[in-house]
Amino acid sequence: MTEKTRRTPRQSRSEATVEAILEAAFQLLEQDGPDALTTNHVAERAGVSIGTLYQYFGGKQAILAALAQRRAEAARDRIADLVITRPELGAVRLIVRTLITAFEGAPATRRALLDALFLEGGDQVIMRHHQSFLEAIAGKASLGFDLSPEAGFVLTHAVVGLLRAATIEADLQLDPERLEDELVRLMEAYVFALLSARNARE
Repeated sequence: MTEKTRRTPRQSRSEATVEAILEAAFQLLEQDGPDALTTNHVAERAGVSIGTLYQYFGGKQAILAALAQRRAEAARDRIADLVITRPELGAVRLIVRTLITAFEGAPATRRALLDALFLEGGDQVIMRHHQSFLEAIAGKASLGFDLSPEAGFVLTHAVVGLLRAATIEADLQLDPERLEDELVRLMEAYVFALLSARNARE
C-alpha cells in the first residue's frame, strides 16, 4: 500500500487502533530495545492484525516517527502554554524539564525516537517546530524582552540541540538532574541578558 492510499485515522475506533499500535511499540522499545522491534511484534502486542497495522503505518520506521512526532508536538504545546501563562524567569526550569522528559524511557528508546524524528523530518524538523511554537505564542505572550528572530532561534534551539547531543553521546553518562541544572543556568542567563538589554534601551 502506498503512502498516498494509507489510511488516516478519523473515527474514534481508528484513533484507538493507532493509539494501541503506538503504545505497543513504546512498550516493546522499553522491553527489548529498538533492534528487536518488528511490525509483527507490535501488531501482536497491540492486538491487531499485521494487515491492520499496515493500513496506518508503512513499517517500523513510520511507527517510530509517529511516536516521536506526537511526543515532540505535546512538548511544544506544553512549552507554548508555559510561555503564555508563566512568562516569569522561574518558568525556565519547567520549560527545560518539559524538553528533557519529552522523550521518556531508556536511553536506547530516546535515541531511537530522536533518530526517527530527524530521519522522517530531515534537518528541517526543528525549524518546523520552531515556527509552530512562534505561531502558537504570537500575540499571546508577554515576555518582557524583544524576541528577535535571532533570539527566538537561540531560545528554541539551544536546549534541544544540547539534549540531542547528550542522547547521542550516551557514553558520557551525564547525570540527568545535573544536566537539567546546567541547562537551566544557561537559559536563565540568556533570558536575563535579553531582559537587561531591553531595560538598558528604555
